[in-house]
Amino acid sequence: MDQWEYRVVYVDTRGRISADGVEFIRQSGEHRTAFVSKYLSAMGKEGWMLNGIQLLRPDTAYYVLQRPLIATAAAEPSA
Repeated sequence: MDQWEYRVVYVDTRGRISADGVEFIRQSGEHRTAFVSKYLSAMGKEGWMLNGIQLLRPDTAYYVLQRPLIATAAAEPSA
């Protein structure tokens, strides 16, 4: 059975992304779509994929990311 871990990200396309208490701010002159795309590409390199979007207002939403949960030897029960 596959197991997943999730990350919920607050995205304000006007210039701010917040995830796990870390803020990402859009640079002056950076296009809104490029700002969000750059963040999602960085998350993709860490194995995250976009699972869903919950629109809050026209410029803000929660993005739900997921990736497979990798079990470590320490977390696995011993036989």
